[in-house]
Amino acid sequence: MTNKLTPEKIEEAARHYENITSGKTPILEKDKGLLKEQQPILDSQAQPIVDKQIKDMHDYLKKKDQNSYPLIPPTDPRLLMRIAPYTDDMLKEFKIEDRKELSKKMYASMVKYGGIGLSANQVGLPFRMFVMGGHPQIEDGKVRNCFNPLVNDVSPETVVMKEGCLSFPFLFLSIKRPKWVNVKYTDENGETIDEYLHGMSARIFQHENEHMNGYVFTDLVSKMKLDRAKKAQSKLVKQTIRTQQQRLRNEVKIKV
Repeated sequence: MTNKLTPEKIEEAARHYENITSGKTPILEKDKGLLKEQQPILDSQAQPIVDKQIKDMHDYLKKKDQNSYPLIPPTDPRLLMRIAPYTDDMLKEFKIEDRKELSKKMYASMVKYGGIGLSANQVGLPFRMFVMGGHPQIEDGKVRNCFNPLVNDVSPETVVMKEGCLSFPFLFLSIKRPKWVNVKYTDENGETIDEYLHGMSARIFQHENEHMNGYVFTDLVSKMKLDRAKKAQSKLVKQTIRTQQQRLRNEVKIKV
């Protein structure tokens, strides 16, 4: 789940927009249980610019950044599969020492991409685990590392709010969710936590927990609402490109 959109966040998101904007790899979305192809949202002139930025950033993340994980594209099947229960012995295969190391890198990844929630399968890891929090205005920045999360109960009252997702940069959807939830999980120390979450924390937990079951937030809205949101998404991408082009021109002028 993403934080409030700012020009800086838009530029950062543009860098990992690979496979969403690529004409070579069509966007896939779930439609009544099936996957169907969608046309790229960018025009032919804008496409190469974003593609180059994305490739450069992904290459950097994969080769240089050892303290966090790069996001996988939303078309990757790992993002759309139900995840098996987590056990600590799973970490060895991925050369991760323990829950604390995984939690630390997951949190670093979430912060780098400007999020307030990130699931392990969003970075290609097959762990039933997510990290959430860290925003100073949400529970004073409290961070939760949730392993094998469960939602035990939800409120009858619901609230509609705009949501984003790090796997779908620039895309924002109005989602109806329960106001509070009773949840259970184990933390980075292996301790069992059973608590009630309210407001934004409840919403983030629900959003990330859906990733554990292979669902993404585009599954929760009608095709009409999704198409409308994608049009707004396209405008944000093009606006970002114009902003970056202007910044490059300004940098050239300064150097000259």
